[in-house]
Amino acid sequence: MRPSIFILNKQIGLDRKEKKKKPVPKLSFEFRPSPTLLLSYSKNKTKQKKHVQPYNPRGQYEFKQCKDTHCGNRMKLTSENLPKNPFYTSISQYAANHPQFFQWRKEKTDHYNHSNLVDKALQLLKERIRRGDALAYFLRGQLYFEEGWYEEALEQFEEIKEKDHQATYQLGVMYYDGLGIAANAEKGVEYMKKIVDSPCPKARHLKFAAAYNLGRAYYEGKGVKRSDEEAERLWLFAADNGNPKASVKAQCILGLYYSTKEPKELEKAFYWHSEACGNGNLESQGALGLMYLYGHGIRQDTEAALHCLKEAAERGNVYAQGNLVQYYYKMKFFTKCITFSKRIADYDETHDISIIAQVTDCLPEFINRGMAMASFYHARCLQLGLGITKDEETARLYYSKACRLNPAMADELHSLVIHQRI
Repeated sequence: MRPSIFILNKQIGLDRKEKKKKPVPKLSFEFRPSPTLLLSYSKNKTKQKKHVQPYNPRGQYEFKQCKDTHCGNRMKLTSENLPKNPFYTSISQYAANHPQFFQWRKEKTDHYNHSNLVDKALQLLKERIRRGDALAYFLRGQLYFEEGWYEEALEQFEEIKEKDHQATYQLGVMYYDGLGIAANAEKGVEYMKKIVDSPCPKARHLKFAAAYNLGRAYYEGKGVKRSDEEAERLWLFAADNGNPKASVKAQCILGLYYSTKEPKELEKAFYWHSEACGNGNLESQGALGLMYLYGHGIRQDTEAALHCLKEAAERGNVYAQGNLVQYYYKMKFFTKCITFSKRIADYDETHDISIIAQVTDCLPEFINRGMAMASFYHARCLQLGLGITKDEETARLYYSKACRLNPAMADELHSLVIHQRI
């Protein structure tokens, strides 16, 4: 679903007509991870520690001061996905170009499920490799990667890294993030620099994404000496003045960077979020809604804010959803608040954050915040009986979940409760 940005165009004079919008998958509020997708994350399951003390009979909930897992205002970033190649993008496109792939689907519709589809794709790729198809080597590795079979993907990419720039790029991501192998940021940075410095035309479509990843390394100080200046320089190169064919993720991250650095540069933040939103970025669409809502970097405009936030929420931006819950509560739309907040608060905190991040390309940190915010306000409505029958026992459970998800935000909201501001 493409974001509507007529409000942004009207106010800042940006013409998006010539830019091709990048479609972003829509995420249903009732989203639940499939068993196949969970394969990628099953190794990362950890038991969550509760941070909320037992219920106080006087009607108050006492929160322990929890250690904040965030590093001040430093963003927790993720790698950029493999950019699309002008000639081939994924195993699905490869299959679409081979009629026999869909012929198998038509003949055996009862076997058309994800597992059988992957098996059939691997068989086809194996045959293509036997015939000497160089592209098939990479596509098999990419299929392993997309299925979360990182060790197999790593082995495949290592085998062809000298001949395939996309394999080099994926190796950079895997070594930096520790996918299928112990994290080695230095090696990840080395592979990304090879992409950025390569004179080969076949690496051209990877350069902006590799520059974004290098900027991330300098921002985090992993594999290189930390330098915000170098990170900013690389992100500006990757963003390429808002080019939709460049790194849209870099455009979004520049918006977040300028709004969190000290001193803040909110006009720049608004500009880059506008560019990223115009190119289809879901994270930036939600960020623009908040900037309009609070008048950060642009004059305050509640109508424009709600337009951005609602559309971002419909497309699966959980942080936008959480902020809408807060808005409904403050405006005393309690029935709408309790209904909307429950959908978000009932996401599975162990698995859904990773899955939603994968589907929407939003940062897990902000997904976490959105869920925590929704959980807290849902608990508050239950505690006071606003828009729903009063249920203090269930309220305690949602307060507990908010604190587990994001203790810093839970403490901040609890402080507002103490001062009778919510």
